[in-house]
Amino acid sequence: MDPQFEIECQILAQSIDGMDYYQILKIAQGATGGEIKRAYYQESRAFHPDKFYHLPDDDLKLNVHKIYKRITEAYTILRDAEARAKYTADINGPERASKLRYTEASEAELKKAKEEETGKTPQARQCYREATLAMQQKRWQHAERQLNMALMYEPGNTLFKEKLEEVRKNLKGSSSGGFSIR
Repeated sequence: MDPQFEIECQILAQSIDGMDYYQILKIAQGATGGEIKRAYYQESRAFHPDKFYHLPDDDLKLNVHKIYKRITEAYTILRDAEARAKYTADINGPERASKLRYTEASEAELKKAKEEETGKTPQARQCYREATLAMQQKRWQHAERQLNMALMYEPGNTLFKEKLEEVRKNLKGSSSGGFSIR
């Protein structure tokens, strides 16, 4: 094993917790998907644990494993457009030091926000899409039915409740200002 590589590996393993995913993959924040992929493959080839399993040095193997894990973590986040956007905003914000790693908690937060936006179940998502379309077309009664159905699947969804209130206000407004048929 190259002694220079061992030293570089040890230094990188010690400093990697202070690096963001762009630094780990050695790319700019504006990198394209192709650049991210190429950088990942280049770094993962250099630090893949299978290349080092036969070595007797356990410290080197631990360092390589730590580095490889972070390389994979970086690629997983940066290749997903939504996760990348949130991560980039986080590391460019005032709490950079605490946001360098995309933790399970932040991933769960993003997933919850996404579900809240569109619904957790396929049935609720479909009803919500139909309600949104009906709202755009000002078909308030159809929108109300679809949102009520969406809430049957997900009674606690606050977005659905807010949209239903909006639809009901439009229903009241359209019925009070018009004429009545007897």
